[in-house]
Amino acid sequence: MQGFHGNIEELTLQNTNFRKVIFTGQFSQLVLMCLKPGESIGDEVHDNIDQFFRIEEGEGKIIIDGEESSLLDGSAAIVPAGARHNVINTGNIDLKIYTIYSPPNHPIGTIHVTKEEAETAEKEGEHSA
Repeated sequence: MQGFHGNIEELTLQNTNFRKVIFTGQFSQLVLMCLKPGESIGDEVHDNIDQFFRIEEGEGKIIIDGEESSLLDGSAAIVPAGARHNVINTGNIDLKIYTIYSPPNHPIGTIHVTKEEAETAEKEGEHSA
């Protein structure tokens, strides 16, 4: 299995896809995300997955089990398995994020250009690595 090496800040800032999986290992997965102004990842719960978020550009908020916190450039948040959560872009520029799932959550190489594309894929059962 190949590892990952790259400038995560540059990769995150260059990403314009809603979701882009860039590394999947046995126990973790690195994913780039870009939320348009007013867009959110959507309210969700991962029963068996911890998730780490890091903001590289923009501003937003994260809601974890009903508790809201601001997200700014340099912010990080961790959502433990089983927690209901959402990330929302509250700014007027794209919110650039990288996230780490542990264990992996999406098929290797997944790219969803838009949130709508991601939602369609999830409805059709495209989940789990």
